[in-house]
Amino acid sequence: MNERKSSGLADRIYNDILNSIMEGEFKEGDRLLTEHALAERFATSRPTVREALARLRADGIIVTRRGSGTTIGRRPDPDVRRFAPLETLSDIRRCYEFRIVTESGAAELAAIKADDDDIRAIQDAWHRLERVVESQQGIGAKDDYAFHLAIARASKNQFFITVLSFIEEQIAFSMNLSRNLSFVKTLERQRLVQREHLDVIEAIRAHDPVRAGRAMRAHLENAVDRMFGS
Repeated sequence: MNERKSSGLADRIYNDILNSIMEGEFKEGDRLLTEHALAERFATSRPTVREALARLRADGIIVTRRGSGTTIGRRPDPDVRRFAPLETLSDIRRCYEFRIVTESGAAELAAIKADDDDIRAIQDAWHRLERVVESQQGIGAKDDYAFHLAIARASKNQFFITVLSFIEEQIAFSMNLSRNLSFVKTLERQRLVQREHLDVIEAIRAHDPVRAGRAMRAHLENAVDRMFGS
């Protein structure tokens, strides 16, 4: 079996298992089928199954412990499938992991270096998002990105700005998914996201870098949990 074909089968197995979890065939805490049983189910080799399981494990979907086998660790929000192909979930998760590290640092630096104009720009972006939430007109992904970019600019470090600009397409995709999920849930969930944004603003305004970094990290980690399950 050539490498490309094997990789394609691993993708299909990844998607099929993930879809089974999201459909409820496997629930959180349930034991997953063995590699041998999965190889028979998908009519493929165990190394191919192992590749798919490694991706699911890296995404936190399954957990393997010595003596207890492989169990379902978390179930992504089933509504994810309405707005994004399942095969993109790994990339979305990696994007958030990168943003957690990068943007918490940018927020810390912004708390040290932001001037009145910077804080006003961050606050203006927050108000635009607030109007979107309260009017229920649109999802506000562009304003969400503008909010995060304003914080990067407030850091006075062009590398933070360049990085966010360079991965704008990936960020926009994940923000669209996250905000669409919130939009189809409850207004309170959208307001919760706004409160998380406000925590970051207040920490920057108070020039408290530790608090600002923690608030940004908490906001992005909560976004991952809302999407992938806690």
